[in-house]
Order: sequence, then structure tokens, then C-alpha cells
Amino acid sequence: MGTIAVVGASLAGLYAARALRDQGFDGRLVIIGDEAHRPYDRPPLSKDFLTGAMAEDQLALCDAEEETGLGAEWLLGVRADGLDPATRTIQLDNGRTVRADGVVIATGATPRQLPGAAALRGVHTLRTLDDARDLRAELTGRAGRQVRVVVVGAGFIGSEVASSCVSLGHHVTVVEAAPLPLLPQLGDAMAGICAALHAGSGVELITGTGVAALHGADAVSGVGLTDGRLLPADVVVVGIGAAPNTRWLHGSSLAVRDGVLCDDGCVTALPRVVAVGDVARVGGVRDEHWTSATLQPAVAVRNLLAGHTVHRARPLPYFWSDQYGVRIQFAGRSLPGATTRITEGSVAEHSFLTLYEREGAVTGVLAVNRPRPFMRVRRELARTQEPVATG
Repeated sequence: MGTIAVVGASLAGLYAARALRDQGFDGRLVIIGDEAHRPYDRPPLSKDFLTGAMAEDQLALCDAEEETGLGAEWLLGVRADGLDPATRTIQLDNGRTVRADGVVIATGATPRQLPGAAALRGVHTLRTLDDARDLRAELTGRAGRQVRVVVVGAGFIGSEVASSCVSLGHHVTVVEAAPLPLLPQLGDAMAGICAALHAGSGVELITGTGVAALHGADAVSGVGLTDGRLLPADVVVVGIGAAPNTRWLHGSSLAVRDGVLCDDGCVTALPRVVAVGDVARVGGVRDEHWTSATLQPAVAVRNLLAGHTVHRARPLPYFWSDQYGVRIQFAGRSLPGATTRITEGSVAEHSFLTLYEREGAVTGVLAVNRPRPFMRVRRELARTQEPVATG
């Protein structure tokens, strides 16, 4: 292949570009990104960057030397608008086209928004560096005045933003439609511990209800809940999930259903086109986690260069979250019917290791402030899910 285009210049796209060079591709490499920024690390946006503990230049994922070594053509601040399946020609929103022999789709996802949010100042999502800049300016630019923050959604982003806002001295309320935060990921018992973290830090956690409407004329002034309550708000942060960026692929003949459909090797039904990261539904699963974005690309690129699926991506699901001075780490799966067993530490100490077990087998592990034993169990679980060659 003479030219390979990587559509998406964030974490998964960068790892795909690295994998292409590492695996011997020496042709033209084009990296297309809709943001004007070079690849940067997103996890700190809701934590250290938001509080001001981390500077913008510390977010960079690659330095000038690596960029030079990649030998890539960077097209930044331009969005992909379409893909011609016959010629693998990518249409860009500036009128330009890029024709490629192979394509890596790494366009990520876009945060879901509440109805009416776009018309009100003070309502934020947090996905990009520009989002984080705007939110940080609101939280830190009010001359020491306490801000009333309502966070909608108690998932990873919402909980981390709530924690950061508390550390900045603001009044925080978290609204979660589910009975407990992170319930699908952790199960009842462990999700209850996450709820206690909010309460123990002075955050009002409201569960089992949703948002009926946002109130305000020009700027947001309150959040109306479906149970009839009205929460006063100066700032609202919406963390209710994200939708994969696949609209640009409509009409391309690629199968799309909550993500680009791929086999277990990130290979799509379109020849010489693979997908990785948040936009990819690999083997029926779309994982919006850092590990998917960093482990899938090497497998996808190997299959792209081979012209068919020779390796499969089987990364062990893994995520972490830093909230209220506590590091939460989870690997594996919380399956229906699984039981939990604390094997080290205790909830009272805010430091423990929990195994998820079903039918005598360990399916997952959760650690709170126990990084070393967690890594040991995680490695044991991962041994059964390493990528394998298929011929």
C-alpha cells in the first residue's frame, strides 16, 4: 500500500500511526484530525488539568522528535465528511480529498447533550481540550466566589468532575438516573461504595431521577428534575455518555450500529479499512476505555497490512478513575450472578481489593487504593485474553 490514512488524531489514531511505522509501513501516512491540536492525553482533563495542577503542555502525547520520526502528513482542524468505498477516498469539510490504499477509522465519539443546552451559557460537556479550557475558566475565574455546580451523570467523567469541583471549593450536586453511580460497571455492592465517596466529600448525590429541563434566559440558572425538584446552578456539566462519530460514514456501505462494526481483529466489511477506539464495535462490543484505544491499533494495523484478519484483539477490559483522593481500578467483567469478595484491606480503610467470582472462576477485580495487588490479579486475568494468531 502506498498511502494509508488515519482518520482521527487522538489517542487511538496516534497509536495506529505508531503501529504502522513499527510494523514496517514506509509509505505515505496521512493523519486527519478535526481538532487543531496535536494528540493529547484526555484523562487529566477532568482531574489535574481542570483544577490547574497540570499545565496544557504536559498533556502532549508525542514530542517533536517522535512527530518527525513518524514522517506523517498532519491535516488538523479539518473534519472528514465522507468515504467513497470504491476508491477509499476521504472527503474533507474544507473541500479537499485524500485517496488512500488503506484507512484506519479512529474518529472517536462525541458527548451526548441535553435538549436546550446549546442555547445557554454555563452548560458544558467535557471531551476535548477546548471543552476543558472553557470549563476551567468558569470554575477558576470567579474571584474566589463559590460556584453552584450541577453535574448530570455519575459515571467516570461526571464523578471526576465533581471531585475536581469540590477540590476547588465549589458547591456540587450530582444527578444520576440510575439507583447508584457506576452500577453497570461495578454491580450493586461496589457501586454503593462509590456513592459513599460522593457523600463523604460533601457532594449531594441525587439518584433515580433525570433532568426534565434546563432553566435560564441567556445563562443557565437551574436544572429541573423529572421528580419536580429545581436545583439552582451557575454551571452545569453534562456527562451522560457519548455517541460514536460515524455520521461521516453514511453512504459508504460500512455497517454502522452504535459504532463501526468490526470482527474480532478490528477489520470492517470494507476491504482495507479497519476501525479502532471509541468509534469501533469490535466483536460486538464498543469499549470507551483507554486500553481499547491503545491495544486495538497494533492488531488492527497488522490485519490491515496483511489484507485479512490474522490476529484478534482481546484486551482485558480495564479502567481507572481518580475521585476524592481515591484511585479506583477495575479489570475484567462484572457478570450477572457474580459475587464479590474482599480479599485485602477494608471499606472502612478506603483501601481494599475485591474479586468478582462466578461459578468458581474470577471474572473481575476491583481495587481502591491497592495498585500493586490489583496489577497482579489483572495480569493473571489478562493471560487468558491475549491476542492470538489465526493464520
